[in-house]
Amino acid sequence: MKKGLLIVYTGNGKGKTTAALGAALRAVGHDMRVCMVQFIKGKWKSGELNAVKDCKGLFNITVKGKGFLFNAEDIEKHRQTARDAWEYAKRVISSSEYDVVILDEFTYLLDYGMIEEKDAVEFLRRKPEGLHIIVTGRNAPNSLIAIADLVTEMRVIKHPLQKGIKAQRGIDY
Repeated sequence: MKKGLLIVYTGNGKGKTTAALGAALRAVGHDMRVCMVQFIKGKWKSGELNAVKDCKGLFNITVKGKGFLFNAEDIEKHRQTARDAWEYAKRVISSSEYDVVILDEFTYLLDYGMIEEKDAVEFLRRKPEGLHIIVTGRNAPNSLIAIADLVTEMRVIKHPLQKGIKAQRGIDY
């Protein structure tokens, strides 16, 4: 039996979701079934949502967020959405329907106390043996890093926003 890995992409730099999508594309190339649960991004048109339509039904992206938290007028709605999304993700993880599950921007739920960190980390620690789980987001807690098999930290050296260049379609979304 294969050993499913727990992978964390964290840090303040760009590329966490992009790295997870690269791993997903690689998995689909081996006929593996992938589910990405997006916890923060709202229902806006991103390139990955369009691209998965061509992945032979092997790649599913479910957008569960209400948008980025810095725009949050009613944080309690975000909290409830986060809790509901986590319950959905736990069902996906437990279903044995997928080979890879990506929890995109999941660390924000832990960092902002939207779900209980201790319970979430314990659930991930007990994940199905053959399932790969990829977690993305800034400020991954030490408890998650401790149980992960692979942790990569993205850091900013230079970013277009520093020059006032806005997010670019096809690169940033």
